[in-house]
Amino acid sequence: MSNFFGTDGVRGVANEELTPELVYKIAKAGGHYLKKDTDKNTRPTINIGKDTRLSGDMLEAALVAGFNSVGIDVNKLDIIPTPGVAYLTEKMDVIGGVMISASHNPIADNGIKFFDKDGYKLSDETENEIENLILNQLDNLANPTHEKVGRVNNKESEVKKYIDHVLSTVDGDFSNLKVVLDCANGAAYEVAPKILKKLKINLKVINNTNDGSKINVNCGSTKPEEVANLVKNTGADLGIAHDGDADRVIFVDEKGNIVDGDTIMAICALDMLERDKLKKKTLVTTRYSNLGLKELLESRGAKVELAKNGDRYVLKRMREKGYNLGGEKSGHIIFLDYNKTGDGILTAVQLIDIIRRKGKKLSELSKVMNFWPQKLNSVKVKYKEKWQENEKINKEIKNAKAEIGEKGRVFVRASGTEPVIRLMLEGKDEKLLNKWEKKLSKTIKEELN
Repeated sequence: MSNFFGTDGVRGVANEELTPELVYKIAKAGGHYLKKDTDKNTRPTINIGKDTRLSGDMLEAALVAGFNSVGIDVNKLDIIPTPGVAYLTEKMDVIGGVMISASHNPIADNGIKFFDKDGYKLSDETENEIENLILNQLDNLANPTHEKVGRVNNKESEVKKYIDHVLSTVDGDFSNLKVVLDCANGAAYEVAPKILKKLKINLKVINNTNDGSKINVNCGSTKPEEVANLVKNTGADLGIAHDGDADRVIFVDEKGNIVDGDTIMAICALDMLERDKLKKKTLVTTRYSNLGLKELLESRGAKVELAKNGDRYVLKRMREKGYNLGGEKSGHIIFLDYNKTGDGILTAVQLIDIIRRKGKKLSELSKVMNFWPQKLNSVKVKYKEKWQENEKINKEIKNAKAEIGEKGRVFVRASGTEPVIRLMLEGKDEKLLNKWEKKLSKTIKEELN
């Protein structure tokens, strides 16, 4: 496992773990790696975007210094959703892109996500090579001088190309739809309302300030209650809630019910299946998705394939096998025909288009999904490291799997960030799930404390 890179780039408390000094090094090493295949006579350029976080300017300055110091020019895209950076990086003549964001995390956190020149997130192997450069070879990297030093271009206006692209994926009259939009005071604050207004949607927008002290604070996809209340009180057709960098989205139906990523994937996959647009009749998701999703798609002659947790692993599977729809329960949905990463704004536009074409309410479309009962628990422990070697825990897991049977599942893992063992049990017999959730939690507590 990488020291710096997690499942979605480098993250930490800005100026504490994620310092400008570290970001400068990451830019130097990452820039050196990304420009290795470029022609010696061309000036390599990289895109940088950011969300509204207060620490964004500081980390952007460190990235610019790092890239410029190895002879790379920088295009500053300013405040832009993560999927906007991915899209523009593929379309512009650049060697890569970087997004400064910690997504749905609290204000104090920030993060650095890299994209290659085709707009894809970097592979584990590439991240490991960049890390090796930081740890072992940073002092040996060439520092160009004179006219070879990198410079900065302001390219905020390029965001219009992303807006136009999202709009180009649908056509029709949306003027009779009423929508509540929550921008989480994040990267979507300007772009998302612009797109929906251009579709002539009757729009009520909240939390759309460029105020980094309010990003994700009691708003957005992690707190959709405000949207839910507004939808009910204003008689809107649906609510849309983005996270801080707008790579994910959660919906609210006209009755105020939350519609999660599994239901969104179900609705979109079935629509694409009907129109013969779901490649190889397959949806890619992770093991956190409810088994009801698999059951539904199989009943319609399609299938679900599972990838490792994290939207870049979903994408990796999609690219390897030639699939075009994938995502996560958390609301990261990837429409590979249109973008190379989870895109909350694009997903919203696609779902609104389905509602318009079918002339059905979101609550009605959501009924296709029958959720299997699920039991989740996070057991606090002192010693999470070697839980897999514990005989009693393994025996209990084996017994649980045997009784819950082939159709259900038992999933146990250590949290990557907290002193916690996470449990997920799923099946059609809720009593059985309750019984085993209690037994497993008790054994884990006794053995790992």
